[in-house]
Amino acid sequence: MSKILIIMSAADTWERTDGSRYPTGYWAEEVAAPHEKFVEAGFTVDFASPGGVLQPLDAHSADPAVAGPDCAHHVAHAERALREFGPLLKLDEVDVADYVAVVLPGGHGPVVDLHQDPDLGRLLTAADASGTLIGAVCHGPAGLLSAVDPEGRWLFAGRRMAAFTDEEERLFGTADGAPWLLASRLRERGALHSGGPAYQAHTVSDGTLFTGQNPASSGPLADAVIAALAG
Repeated sequence: MSKILIIMSAADTWERTDGSRYPTGYWAEEVAAPHEKFVEAGFTVDFASPGGVLQPLDAHSADPAVAGPDCAHHVAHAERALREFGPLLKLDEVDVADYVAVVLPGGHGPVVDLHQDPDLGRLLTAADASGTLIGAVCHGPAGLLSAVDPEGRWLFAGRRMAAFTDEEERLFGTADGAPWLLASRLRERGALHSGGPAYQAHTVSDGTLFTGQNPASSGPLADAVIAALAG
């Protein structure tokens, strides 16, 4: 049975430019929707993070006023999937050759740790070289920034991608005080970033790279990955 790896952040706080600490964690829909679709399609799903650390749930993703009427289902599914999986794999011990795809969900954690994680960078570089599919949604594309060569050249420069937009960050209330904004940083590094309407599903595929803009894009991103694997 083919396996897909979901790589999560290990961060539980996001330090702001004023020195305050913003609580963060995994966004339930971004873990649950892909996991549910991958399992239904017959894949085995593993979870990994830096150090094998399990983030807490981002409380905003359990609030219907923020995350929508289906959030209770997403929270229950994500918590059950993570509980049944048990201790997360340590990212530095993962062999990407064991997987047909790797997927990076969001929450703000990836802009704290994954964007500069050398183990993730090596894994993504190996995945891209071998044709393993790479997916990332919302703030998950921050993890793509980790894939740089010894001269500092970014592996994904020139690639088309989506990610949480600066507009969405402002609407969410977290743009002011953010050390940097994801969509702007991706463009600065050379990504061909495209954004759709705020909080509406928007996905982009470029070869073996699949990205989604926001939580609503989590299910469509998983569908795109599944379709590519089937094809």
